[in-house]
Amino acid sequence: MSEIIIFSWSGGKDSALALHSLRNNKDLEIVALLTTVTANYDRISMHGVRRELLEKQAKSIGLPLKKVVISKNSSNDEYEEKIKALLLRYKDEGVTSVAFGDIFLEDLKKYREENLAKIGMKGIFPLWKQESYILARKFIDLKFKAIITCVDGKQLDGKFCGRLFDDSFLSELPKNVDCCGENGEFHSFVYGGPIFQKEILFIKGEIVLRDNQFHFCDLIKG
Repeated sequence: MSEIIIFSWSGGKDSALALHSLRNNKDLEIVALLTTVTANYDRISMHGVRRELLEKQAKSIGLPLKKVVISKNSSNDEYEEKIKALLLRYKDEGVTSVAFGDIFLEDLKKYREENLAKIGMKGIFPLWKQESYILARKFIDLKFKAIITCVDGKQLDGKFCGRLFDDSFLSELPKNVDCCGENGEFHSFVYGGPIFQKEILFIKGEIVLRDNQFHFCDLIKG
């Protein structure tokens, strides 16, 4: 009997790679994608991608999308309560675990696992402790396609925002920056690859600087 899980989907490359890995595991049944959306912007939290493009991703992947809407300056309490309420409903339907695309941040993994344990669920981390460069290369070699939608200017030059995640991007990253942006250096939007039935079309819009730190590349539905 398959284990029934829900997948924490950010729309970015690590999520895509983790989902691809899990879909090849016949002992798991993924019933939905779970994404946090910031209400004031109507975009994926942190990644800055418009909700309509997120919905296009889910449709092309072929899984139901469940959005948790949080306020612009959401507290941890607000976030945790909304996630908890949704997961408890899924637990009643037989879901036992939540899967994530985390790679090596121990505190984040511990935080997720402790919150899940409170409601009798567990976490699955298919990319855990794999080397970032190997994961980045695997993503490219599998013919996934992604664009950088957010860059933390305190960790990486804003010129990398709006670029494709490809060989050229990887070769130009400073050595102190993680190849997968695991420390929050950058975020991405995946628009093509083996988990999609068809490529997500979009038009690249303007790049803006927010809070004098974060560079966002706007993507408009094509």
